[in-house]
Amino acid sequence: MKIFATNPVPGNHLAELTAAGHTVEIGGEITKKVIGIEGLITLLNDRVDSDLMDLAGPTLKIIANYAVGFDNIDIKAATDRGIVVTNTPCDEVNEAVAEHTWALILALTRRIVEADEAVRRGAFKGWEPDIFLGTSLLGKTLGIVGLGRIGSMVARRARGYNMTVLYNKHEPDQKAEQELGVVFSSLEDLLAKSDVVTLHVPLTDQTRGMVNTDFLSKMKVGSYLVNTARGPVVEEHALVQALQAGHIRGAALDVYEHEPNINPELIGMEQVVLTPHIASATNEARDAMSKLLVDSLVSFISGQKPSNIVNPEVWENRRK
Repeated sequence: MKIFATNPVPGNHLAELTAAGHTVEIGGEITKKVIGIEGLITLLNDRVDSDLMDLAGPTLKIIANYAVGFDNIDIKAATDRGIVVTNTPCDEVNEAVAEHTWALILALTRRIVEADEAVRRGAFKGWEPDIFLGTSLLGKTLGIVGLGRIGSMVARRARGYNMTVLYNKHEPDQKAEQELGVVFSSLEDLLAKSDVVTLHVPLTDQTRGMVNTDFLSKMKVGSYLVNTARGPVVEEHALVQALQAGHIRGAALDVYEHEPNINPELIGMEQVVLTPHIASATNEARDAMSKLLVDSLVSFISGQKPSNIVNPEVWENRRK
């Protein structure tokens, strides 16, 4: 199989493909490199639309996306053309994102970034009783919007702080309630009661821009917002206004509405923590993603349906 990867991926797993006799070319102008390929390896910031698929031609059989999300790919266009699409969800990624979520929660509530900056510019003159006073999490309420695999892992970690955990999703999850002690709540009630609200929803037509002026106005006064889900879920202008008004105390973002561009007003706010889309960035997660990526290609080449196929309905009518 002739495969083009838009960028290198961590680890040595791509070598398994070349060792098996497949051609793997890495990097270069995508519009030139895709012509005549059979497999395409992409990242989340590679836009793969119908025009690119048609440019590749009828030889393109599989698009393997090195990411959990796949909103960068026109799935319907791929399915209509008989092209299989895979992604790289795994427990290592989920654990990494849950860990990063908690890192952001703690950085916000204990003002770690502000304090670090003060020390680095020489403002620390010795212990004082009233500088960088934070908020204790012990016994507080955590609101999780979207209790999937990552949201559940975030909830599990809240036990150590003896927090009340409210969650909102389409339907109550009785298994999660029994295992994690979480409580199903309407979104409005969750926002009104939660000291920290963390987002763990996919990007869909329903969730795009869901964190808007109305959403933020319903949050508890003095609460915090954390987003490690998808950037366009949050309307950054509305978030800036809520922060400026003091309605919410702080926010932490790992993803952005117009990534990689960030609202400059957010950048200038001390009560905002910003990280560069690294929630899943652990050695363990990246290696697991690479392995899953290659495994999906190997399965496809051998005629087996990949376990991580995004559009399973295409399988019987896939290009061969």
